[in-house]
Amino acid sequence: MAHFIDRRLNSKGKSTVNRQRFLRRYKNQIKRSIADAVGQRSVTDVDSGESISIPTRDVSEPVFHTGKGGKREQVHPGNDQFAPGDSVERPLGGEGGGGTGDGDASDSGEGQDEFSFQISKDEYLDLLFEDLALPNLRKTQQKQMIQYETFRSGYQTDGVPSNLDIVRSLKGSVARRIALTSGKKREVKRLKMEIQAFLDDPHEHPIEIAALEKRIAELEGKIKRVPFIDSFDLRFKNYDKRAIPTSKAVMFCLMDVSGSMDQATKDIAKRFYILLYLFLTRNYKDVEVVYIRHHTQAKEVDEQEFFYSQETGGTIVSSALKLMLEIVQNRYDAGEWNVYAAQASDGDNWADDSPSCRQILTDKILPLTRYYSYIEITQRQHQSLWREYETIASNCDNFAMKHIQSAEDIFPTFRELFKSQHTTADGA
Repeated sequence: MAHFIDRRLNSKGKSTVNRQRFLRRYKNQIKRSIADAVGQRSVTDVDSGESISIPTRDVSEPVFHTGKGGKREQVHPGNDQFAPGDSVERPLGGEGGGGTGDGDASDSGEGQDEFSFQISKDEYLDLLFEDLALPNLRKTQQKQMIQYETFRSGYQTDGVPSNLDIVRSLKGSVARRIALTSGKKREVKRLKMEIQAFLDDPHEHPIEIAALEKRIAELEGKIKRVPFIDSFDLRFKNYDKRAIPTSKAVMFCLMDVSGSMDQATKDIAKRFYILLYLFLTRNYKDVEVVYIRHHTQAKEVDEQEFFYSQETGGTIVSSALKLMLEIVQNRYDAGEWNVYAAQASDGDNWADDSPSCRQILTDKILPLTRYYSYIEITQRQHQSLWREYETIASNCDNFAMKHIQSAEDIFPTFRELFKSQHTTADGA
């Protein structure tokens, strides 16, 4: 006979369920606050938690109250301003930040602040990258099965307590008790009917009644000794692993570090790439990232040098494209790898080099890549590189380009470039 005693201590996060319900209910307001916060963050704290403020009018709860009872007679005055079908103008005034929570200051000197709460790093990143995915991701060949996924595979009689299926175990317990006691219960019922028949008889039958009561006591004792749950009633969830095709992917990050890229522009580019890095490492297990910095010459660097090196120089964009092509051909077979690229620049390039960039992309790189994204960070007029890339975008579905003017444009642009799409399988 098995006994279960739950000795687990109450968790410190006892309100976790309520918190998740709150995040689901006000997801739209929270996501708007997160999108606004991304543009105000520095490079070093882009992946930390966030303090979110929601206007109090958006978190108001419905209230049930008792209405006035009894019979009442009430005369409602008409109006001399509106007729059916008239349009009613909105009240004057706009939204405010804080105060009474309704956008207007209180005339009594008192008010109510906006509702503010802190979300964790994981909650922040989950909401930040919700509904985002690598476009055109395809499964690689079946022979590349190096990843495994866990799936439910029935039940077993042995296992760890955390995998115990209580409902299934109780069903087995009920079935066992019914099978072991149903016959005895029917026998007890029949014996009680015989006792009642002897009692209804005008003649006395003390010996027969005593024998029947003794038999009933024996049967009821056997019924009580049947345990509520036994060890062979227990059923544990069984899990197994199966191999799945590996979607191997590599992301090339190409950043312009020439002299025309001032510190503010480089800071915006770094924020974009940090978002991209967090997105890849959080959503995908086996994605390699290749960092390429370029001015007049391109160089493959590590993560630390990519984000923090102070190297600068002139601008020849084609040097980065040629280095990327060389790396793809030598290390990443397009038949086995999903190749992606993200390029950031201020658009400044030698006029003679921009046509070469278009030719390299169109003829050599884009046929090998699933998706190539280009962001131009500038407040000036677009130059030759943008015009050449516009030609590519009009003819190639796997090429996208966006313009960023300030830090506030980073996250909306990022979402547009990597909005979720259905993945496809070769030969499907």
